[in-house]
Amino acid sequence: MSTIDATQKPNVLFIIADDLNCDLGTYGHPMVQSPYMDKLAAAGLVFENAHCQYPLCGPSRASLMTGLYADQTKIKKNRIYVRQTVPDVVTLGQKFREVGYNAVRIGKIYHYDNPGSIGTSSFDDVYTWDYVFNPYGKDKEEEHKIEGIVKNWNGGDLSWHATDATDSELTDGIGAQLAVDELKKFAKNGENFFLAVGLYRPHVPFVAPKKYFDLYNKEEVTVPDYDDAYLKTIPRKAAQTLRDKKNQINLPDSIARIVLQAYYASNSFVDAQLGTILNALKETGLDKNTYVVFTSDHGYHMGERGHYQKRTLFDNATRVPLIISGPNIPSSTRNKTPVELIDLYPTLMDLTQNSTPSFVQGQSLKSLFDPSAINSYKSEGALTQLYDGYTLKTPEFRITRWPEDQAYAYELYDLQNDPEEMINLAQQSAYSSLLDSLKNHLESKIAFANKKPQGIGLQVEGIKAMRKPKMKRFLTPKNGQE
Repeated sequence: MSTIDATQKPNVLFIIADDLNCDLGTYGHPMVQSPYMDKLAAAGLVFENAHCQYPLCGPSRASLMTGLYADQTKIKKNRIYVRQTVPDVVTLGQKFREVGYNAVRIGKIYHYDNPGSIGTSSFDDVYTWDYVFNPYGKDKEEEHKIEGIVKNWNGGDLSWHATDATDSELTDGIGAQLAVDELKKFAKNGENFFLAVGLYRPHVPFVAPKKYFDLYNKEEVTVPDYDDAYLKTIPRKAAQTLRDKKNQINLPDSIARIVLQAYYASNSFVDAQLGTILNALKETGLDKNTYVVFTSDHGYHMGERGHYQKRTLFDNATRVPLIISGPNIPSSTRNKTPVELIDLYPTLMDLTQNSTPSFVQGQSLKSLFDPSAINSYKSEGALTQLYDGYTLKTPEFRITRWPEDQAYAYELYDLQNDPEEMINLAQQSAYSSLLDSLKNHLESKIAFANKKPQGIGLQVEGIKAMRKPKMKRFLTPKNGQE
């Protein structure tokens, strides 16, 4: 742990992956190789119980960048600009600009149709940044080579490609090099920065150089077992989330192994790009005065309960990797407190000694690693919403509420004895008292997440997501044919 010069303002390097779950070495996965994340974890603090506020790209990223719950941003779908619903909000990058930082975006921070919008600014917010970069690599140019579980795959279908291209030829490799160039520039000019790097992988299509696929023998991967009888033990809407993408349910074993291999390969590719950026941070000497945050917008099921996708209220979809390192951050430390991605806004304000806007709903995490912090973190559990369902993750339990038949249906999981969340205790009389207590806790949290924050300005409800225009997918010859 290094200390910061009191006369210097610290910088922030924020790196976010897309659809990355906790299938990583530092989170205990037995197969996935992620040496740079492991190294970052050894240098800083790993949050083992961090959760997104909505397990879908657009809403999650809007919440993270504003410090607000989805019921407050009014964004619960993709393809909505943040200024359409909260036009007066001061976003995280915008706040850094206000206090004299260079706020720079490389790649995907707000919602992008991935891979459709790679190379564009998509649903970005222009007021958040001083300038931006939109990398575009061979993964876009070689879309005609991508295989998938359906013939005409789109951005949500399981698909993969082991490319002969090098890291530096792919979109994320180009983004990593742009980050290196920016770090070198800031090292020379001495200006403060909030550098946000958004990686597009491991989001489908799972594209990575062949060498990363070669790290994993698909015959050795573990395909999760599943039993559809489980669906009868949970609320109807919960079961629907696990079966809403019909072509990605209970995949044949041979296909599941390919999908798992491709996802793990993409995770390792993402890890390598993180390594490129972190190496440059150290080589420039900026590591001594820079806080590094690495995370993802939400998790991703990889066959658990027969489901391959996000968009559920189970740990596989709500939980994200979160690692913070930098000056005064204790090294090789792990914390199991349930925390929320909206906590990052006030945390970064705290670490850089700037004031947090009054509307921000997250809590600073600083007191979890610095006992001298003025405001101790009040552990109230991590709240995640999906459609009209809500779930609260506490240290010992998960309670989930879904509307059903003009009332509510619940799930209750004992995380100490059932960490996989497979035994719904909500209907067992022995747990009725506990369930009632957690219901009150959940209702209180939902009410808090629905309250209009002081200082947020205008909130606009009912904004419809922009429709995707119908376009020809492949811009280059497919299978050698025009």
